[in-house]
Amino acid sequence: MKPKIASILTRHLLMMILTGCCLACNKFLDVTPTDQIPDEGVWADTRTADLFLNNVYSGLPGPFNTFDPVENFTDNAMNGVNGQPSRVLYANSVYTASNTPNNWAQYANIRKANLFIEKVTASALDETWKKLRLAEARFLRAYYYQLLWTYHGGVPIITNTLNQNTQGENIFRPRNTDEETYKFIVDECAAIAPDLPLKAEAGRVSRVAALTLKGWCELFHASPLKNPSNEKVRWEAAAATNKQVIDLGSHSLFPDYETMFYEGNNNNQEVIFAKQYLGGTALGAGREGLQGPWIVGGVQRAYGGVDPTQELVDEYAMANGLPISDPQSGYDLQKPYVNREKRFYQSIIYDGSTWLGSEMVMKQGVGSRNATDLSNTNEATNTGYYLRKGLDPKYAVNGNHMLSSANFIIFRYAEVLLSYAEARNEASGPDASVYEAVNKVRARSELPALKAGLSQAQMRVAIQRERRVELAFEEKRWYDLIRLKAAEKNLNGTLHGIRIDQVGGKWVYTVIAAPDGSRTFYPEKNYLFPIPQSALNQNTKLTQNPNY
Repeated sequence: MKPKIASILTRHLLMMILTGCCLACNKFLDVTPTDQIPDEGVWADTRTADLFLNNVYSGLPGPFNTFDPVENFTDNAMNGVNGQPSRVLYANSVYTASNTPNNWAQYANIRKANLFIEKVTASALDETWKKLRLAEARFLRAYYYQLLWTYHGGVPIITNTLNQNTQGENIFRPRNTDEETYKFIVDECAAIAPDLPLKAEAGRVSRVAALTLKGWCELFHASPLKNPSNEKVRWEAAAATNKQVIDLGSHSLFPDYETMFYEGNNNNQEVIFAKQYLGGTALGAGREGLQGPWIVGGVQRAYGGVDPTQELVDEYAMANGLPISDPQSGYDLQKPYVNREKRFYQSIIYDGSTWLGSEMVMKQGVGSRNATDLSNTNEATNTGYYLRKGLDPKYAVNGNHMLSSANFIIFRYAEVLLSYAEARNEASGPDASVYEAVNKVRARSELPALKAGLSQAQMRVAIQRERRVELAFEEKRWYDLIRLKAAEKNLNGTLHGIRIDQVGGKWVYTVIAAPDGSRTFYPEKNYLFPIPQSALNQNTKLTQNPNY
């Protein structure tokens, strides 16, 4: 069955699972209301137990439904509206233990997973069903621990439900080490993979999803942040797991990069794992009206929660496959949007492009309300660009933008190919399998194969560029900047945009510092987020991350 966010949640189940939306199938709407089922009854029927597990799924990240996603905290984008956290607080890394993003709330999801595991293990439900659902719950728990690990480092590993009334102060645990936390996650993924189907029902966890999570954590573990001595064995482990996913042959690249993210292509052959959305409700994806340009017609200016930066735009290759920095590429700053690769046009709204039937004009001095906001006052784009990727034009942005049910893709096959290529290149250099993996991703966008004979360092640059462009606006860039220890370079300084002025009867394109585009990153502390002060106050056995 496909878990979907249900619009109806009964009181008894709500109390059991704390708060939040519940994922549910329509077929569940005709079962006995859960407010008429005693607690033990929930665990006596697979249908009601599934409702509980669906709620554990509901904690998966859903960055479509926000005006200020993680991408705005990177060098790929900035928020076009004043006063947003990414511009006021986190741009200059002034967050503290008292105002840090509350990723610690993942423990609420972990507690629900632990409760499900305990209750189902002790139940008399069908053993085949139990084996599958327990593996799903363990995956979700591992996934939530992965979020804690990548943000905070080592955290307390709790695999049972806690009750202060019966356990007293024993519910408070010290932090496990970074290595212990990592090992718990990857060991869980390895243990549950055989119990999961190669291809799961849409929205549920598959064996491939478990191995992909394992391979992602191994890649993070092998990268400079966690592996300063560059132990090759770590890269080998990441390469092996990602190659295992590739060799399973269960997934392939979706032919059209642009429409892959539309609701009509939910759960296509490239999607390994995704958060499911229910369109037509207040719980829809909402990306069209929150992150892309809205109110584009008439004299109204467009607003956008995600404005791509010049730094990202410059990473898109020319149609001939060469980076714009290559003298042979044919790039011309005064014709910057001519002959670029397909993903540029599928991802970025730029001056002269069309969106929802309107030409988007970012030029200065022509009365356009969408001209680059040099004064940083009118909330048009601060960079001269708007987000295009993943926005389905069939949804009118100035209408009910929550209608879309486009899922948020957490893992897809292209990422596995690029993760394998990176790990194999770092482990042993750019062999034929590295070229094959990267070129498969490039070929979809009609880019030529990489030039033969690249050194390991040259291939590293090519892979990182490919990863940045291919996975832009998919909540990957922040983690890549952190694991590669690139944030201290890329998030220190000023982000840039484009200004277009008429000079001597010609339009002149000038790269400018984006208004309010200053970024500061303190490497001595910002590679980890602080433990929230509220958690430290509650649990005195916790220790804070360095320099907070």
